[in-house]
Parts: sequence; C-alpha cells; structure tokens
Amino acid sequence: MSTEHATSPLQDPRVQAVLDRIQAERRRPAGGGPRGGTRDPYAFTDVGFSIHPAQGDLIYLLCRAVGATRVVEFATSLGVSTLYFATAVRDNGGGTVIGSEIVPEKAAAALGHLAEAGLADLVDLRIGDARETLRDLGGPVDFALIDGWPVDSGPSLARQVMENIAPQLRPGALVMNDNAEPDYLDYVRDPANGFRTLSLPLKGSTELSVRVGPSVGA
Repeated sequence: MSTEHATSPLQDPRVQAVLDRIQAERRRPAGGGPRGGTRDPYAFTDVGFSIHPAQGDLIYLLCRAVGATRVVEFATSLGVSTLYFATAVRDNGGGTVIGSEIVPEKAAAALGHLAEAGLADLVDLRIGDARETLRDLGGPVDFALIDGWPVDSGPSLARQVMENIAPQLRPGALVMNDNAEPDYLDYVRDPANGFRTLSLPLKGSTELSVRVGPSVGA
C-alpha cells in the first residue's frame, strides 16, 4: 500500500488500482459539463461525473460501520462510487449494490471497471431512468447515494429519486447526497419526512442523513 493511500480505510490494492486509473484518466468536460452547458446526459458518454476519493472513503467506512449489505446509488456513471460500495459490501460478508445509469456506454464502462476489480458479481446495475429503475429495490436498504443530474426546471432528479427510495430505507439507514439540490435539502431537513441530517465539508456540497422514522406516505 502506497503512502498516498495509507490512511484510506479501503485497503484492497486491486480495487485501489482501478480507482487510481479512473482518476488519472479523468478529464474536464467540454463547455463546463451539464451545469455550464447542455443538460443532455448522452452528450457525455465518455466523461465521468463521480464522487471524490474522500467521499468514497467515507462511504466505505460508513458501510462497514453499519454492516451494510444492501445499498443503492443514483447514478453510477463510470462506477467510482460503485467500487467503494461493492468493496464494503464484500468486506461485510456479501450482498447487493443496486446501481442506476441512464447512459448505456457508461454502464458498460462501469461494469468493466467492476469486473477488473473482481466485484461485478455484487452489483445489479439497472440501465434507464432511475425514477423507474429504482422504484422497487426488492427490500430494505442500508445506504443510498443520491448524486443526481441537473434539470432545467421543476423538482430535481435528486428529490424525485429520493422520494421513491425513502420508504424503502430501513430505520438507521444512511443517505449521502453529492450536489446539495435545494429541494432535496428541503426534503431531508424536514423532520416530518423521518430524517436527521448534517452538511459535511467534502467537495463543498455533501449532505449525510440518517433515517430515524417513517417517511411521509410510507
């Protein structure tokens, strides 16, 4: 293990090598990406919009702490967050990571990265609109990542997906949000929806929430 990764809770050199390569190949999207240009996800088939390593380390550590075996993420992109989730689930004794990705080329790349890391058998990657593919998760979930794509108007995708996922979270489940969409924050910060939440100084916009009671309509 290199000095660079000595303090990371993820100590699998095979997985870390894949993560390092993805990070090394990361490039800035033309036109500033979806927040500075087009909002069409198919315009970025070869560009990953992923969590940062510190967020991934936190995901791994929290999943180990709560013994997570069933987790869900929106969205998978090139599979960076999936690698952290799948490693934690494997190290917890096994389980399932339910991923979601609307762009087939990115889904294929993510599956390739997972296979390279030896984790593909732990992942159920659902291709399509997460508002539909994540509507039924097949049972209670221990941890969710909500990392949505920006939209031009109306409720954010993060808020819409969260409203579908929330009733499927077990009491004590954790949720991480990457982009701090205002309407998403309104949802998790309203005690009536069954969450307690905290803003973290990671990537400038990380919200960590725990489900402490049933959500409205559950």
